[in-house]
Amino acid sequence: MSSLALTVFQGRAGDRNPRGAAGALAVGAALEARLGLAAEHVGAQAPPLAAGWSKELEAARPGFEALAARLDAVLADGKASLVTQGRCAASIAALPVVLRHHPDALVVWFDAHGDCNQPAHSTTGYLGGMVLTAAAGVWDSGLGRGLHLADVVLVGARDLDPCEAALIAGGGPRLVAAGPGIARRLAEAIGDRPVYVHLDCDVLDPGLVPTEYSVENGLSFADLREAGAVLARNRVIGLEIAEFEDVFAATGAPGDVDALLDALAPLIARLAS
Repeated sequence: MSSLALTVFQGRAGDRNPRGAAGALAVGAALEARLGLAAEHVGAQAPPLAAGWSKELEAARPGFEALAARLDAVLADGKASLVTQGRCAASIAALPVVLRHHPDALVVWFDAHGDCNQPAHSTTGYLGGMVLTAAAGVWDSGLGRGLHLADVVLVGARDLDPCEAALIAGGGPRLVAAGPGIARRLAEAIGDRPVYVHLDCDVLDPGLVPTEYSVENGLSFADLREAGAVLARNRVIGLEIAEFEDVFAATGAPGDVDALLDALAPLIARLAS
């Protein structure tokens, strides 16, 4: 029996287009082939609402609750978790479950954005920008809490709202910026703690994979591989892969799933060991 459980999340997650859910399917299928694992699919695709955070959260709640139940069963069984999901908002459901089972874990969050905005401050009302503060109980999602923001390491974040920058400056999430020496700086930030890893693909340089957002000065595939190798030295509880869209919006060209998974190979190998 494998020590790794693969989950493909297909439910609503504040989507503004269908490409993220399709991308999660593509990444999940590629992982099934690479790992020889059958994925469990959770939730069902639905037309995007493109609504404010409150309506998006209520529409997503059944799928989020199903995802939380799936992760609870996986972690209770002592397995590592590998999840593909269209949008990072699904982590609102996942993180409280992870921290309930592994309260000593660091959350290592690869993202071009801080994702620690909150309803009172957000100018866009985008649910995916409020994930970490929801899991920390700064605002009540109704899906649990348990995360301490000081136990978050933000990797590659460079498009930060003022309230997010203030949280970082005040001793909340630690920032490991993109740029030279990222692997060394990440190693210093995580120490020997167990890690739960989230990858939002917009942390990468624009054009490497299709994503909803493009933010200059991101990570290369080589940077991601080096960072993954650093994380693989520690106990890895799980990995979420989010925000990989199946095609580039401007051209319709498919994304290179294999290049992404090659860059993640050290981390995935550690999960599967």
